[in-house]
Amino acid sequence: MKLLNLSAYSSQARQAVASFSFLMLCLAGLSSITFAADPVVLEETEQQKWYKGNLHTHSLWSDGDDYLEMIADWYKSHGYDFLSFTDHNVLSTKERWTVPEKNKGKVHAYEELKKRFPDWIEERKNKEGQIEVRMRTFEEVSEKLGEPGKFLLILSEEVTDRYKNMPVHMNATNVHSLLTPRGGQSVYEVMQNNTNALLAQRERSGKSMMIHLNHPNFHYGVTAEELMKVIGENFFEVYNGHPGVNNSGDESHAGTERIWDIILTKRLAELDLPMMYGLGTDDGHNYHKIPSRASEPGRGWVVVLSETLEPEALVKALEAGKFYASSGVKLKSVRLSDKGMQVEVDPEEGVEYTIEFIGTREGYPKRGIPVLDSKGEELHATKRYSKKIGESLKSVKGTSASYDFDGNEIYVRAVVHSSKLHPNPSEVGEVERAWVQPITGPGAPKK
Repeated sequence: MKLLNLSAYSSQARQAVASFSFLMLCLAGLSSITFAADPVVLEETEQQKWYKGNLHTHSLWSDGDDYLEMIADWYKSHGYDFLSFTDHNVLSTKERWTVPEKNKGKVHAYEELKKRFPDWIEERKNKEGQIEVRMRTFEEVSEKLGEPGKFLLILSEEVTDRYKNMPVHMNATNVHSLLTPRGGQSVYEVMQNNTNALLAQRERSGKSMMIHLNHPNFHYGVTAEELMKVIGENFFEVYNGHPGVNNSGDESHAGTERIWDIILTKRLAELDLPMMYGLGTDDGHNYHKIPSRASEPGRGWVVVLSETLEPEALVKALEAGKFYASSGVKLKSVRLSDKGMQVEVDPEEGVEYTIEFIGTREGYPKRGIPVLDSKGEELHATKRYSKKIGESLKSVKGTSASYDFDGNEIYVRAVVHSSKLHPNPSEVGEVERAWVQPITGPGAPKK
């Protein structure tokens, strides 16, 4: 593998990246499947299982409206195998008390907590005579609700940062300790600085952890051109369940799938950087009036093929691309080889499916055109590129489909559309989908 060309990046980023060059090369090696003589088959066996989980969750420890144990109980009772708590710039590891009348969950959330867990409530009265309740820590909730091999809770954090008025939020999964937002002189630099901090913690602690960019279209804070340059960060949310994150974009801003295809093309064919993988998450904040148009659980998730239900094994599988993202569609298997890709759906009775293969071929037009406002000034938005980037290569109706490489594809990914409407979607009118992770094609530059 070639060493990364750092000449295009700021001196601060170059210095930080150089400090972790060995680690990043290792991460880059984990970030794509290397094909041997036999295909890579992603399906359940005696040695590995599909595990469903959510990597983006908020609670009363930041801006959610429910207690950790209630949220964990919801996911456990709804068939999830793992859950990351990702509150904003805080870890639920210290003693904290809250006044139910004043927090986001109000008295209703506390009454529901007492009803569900009546024997482990700790409360007291403050100087004003108001009832305070002790918020259980991550460790306590994990001990109470976690079950080895069945349900896993992962200590994580949403590193909430910004550049000027543009939000830059990144989730750090399976952290060892709190990550303080690093800031920066541009959106790109904010992402790179926070990524470097995560990688440094990973190296110091020896603990498997990962970082991903949340909702790039939240206030349209992050463009494809900014994210594509980040070194050591190989994940972003192609689907986020919050109704305010603009997954589909608008007339001036590319949707998240379009952003993904631009990033994949540029990273693989021009920047000599690893694959970027697409995650599905909830970004849940509201847990009391489901379904509604609030930010609620159960909208998007990842399904990871892993040998064990442990944080280290899940991170390793995610970094190897052994997962798919979903908002409802369930897959049975994905087969990958140097010949192409095959996708098989685990169908739901009465539901129809369309499997679309998307990719970019060699010879695509590289130039992007800036997006201008009504005054002719350039917007902070992903540039407009040729439709040859991220074009539809093949579409098949049915529960199984394959794509055979022609020989000039830089990458290929797949998305499965169902005929079933999402029961509680991020955007009204969505059908349930699944996003199959990309693989490099024969047209990608050889490493």
